[in-house]
Amino acid sequence: MNDSATQFSPMQLLKRRIYAMRNGIVADTLRRSGCPHQFIFGLNLPQLVEIAAEQPHTVELAEQLWADSNSRESMLLAPMLYPVEALTRERAAAMARQVRWSEDADILCHRLLRHAPFAIDLAAELVADPARLTRYTGLRLLLNLLNQPAIINHPAPASTPLYAAATAALAQEQQRPDPLTALTAQLQDQLAFLAEC
Repeated sequence: MNDSATQFSPMQLLKRRIYAMRNGIVADTLRRSGCPHQFIFGLNLPQLVEIAAEQPHTVELAEQLWADSNSRESMLLAPMLYPVEALTRERAAAMARQVRWSEDADILCHRLLRHAPFAIDLAAELVADPARLTRYTGLRLLLNLLNQPAIINHPAPASTPLYAAATAALAQEQQRPDPLTALTAQLQDQLAFLAEC
């Protein structure tokens, strides 16, 4: 059997693909911006989406990637490959608390968490956490939920669970001594926009 592809696991093939697409200039820029990951290959989001489309969407592969928290690209690909129907609330909360910087949180929320049936409750739990990055993740999740086409095109009354959670999160974050001002401003603007629709 001489087929070289059969000599590698799906994870190894994925890593080889990432390595082949590396971009040193982007990687250096990310390092200077504070990206905490030890391994940064500099792939951009369209490249990661392309790679994810070619991979099996399994819990096993997604969990292997997520466990590789030293690699930026692994942390970003994991939420793209995690089957949402297999995601439990407990696992989602754990993943949200394991993000290492804002880009991890952004992709986790946009690609995975916003699709979970428990997303609103999870966001409310995260924004109540004392850890700044966990709160960031919760606020980012609320923004993702509020920006879905179904919400924007058909705004619901302010009494719905999503609006109630977003309003409570906004008030809670604004009262903190170290509020995430950029996200609270975005959340406030989005709620005001939806109120006018």
